[in-house]
Amino acid sequence: MNIDTLTRMVNDIANYFAAEPDHAAGVAGVADHLKKFWDPVMRKQIIEHLHAGGDGLEPLAREAVQKLASLSSAAA
Repeated sequence: MNIDTLTRMVNDIANYFAAEPDHAAGVAGVADHLKKFWDPVMRKQIIEHLHAGGDGLEPLAREAVQKLASLSSAAA
């Protein structure tokens, strides 16, 4: 999938969770959503995008993808 589309999608999800008063819960919510609902290929692409600099990722989205990456590497 196009990385610009994935970036927009994760930013949209992060915007939804930005209303969460507990920042850590917001980060976890975004990461959990990606883990539950995104195809493994999409998750791999957004993690690779983060590692390549993560252009376009909003701060909450960036933190969530970092958390997703750490969960993915811990599971491997």
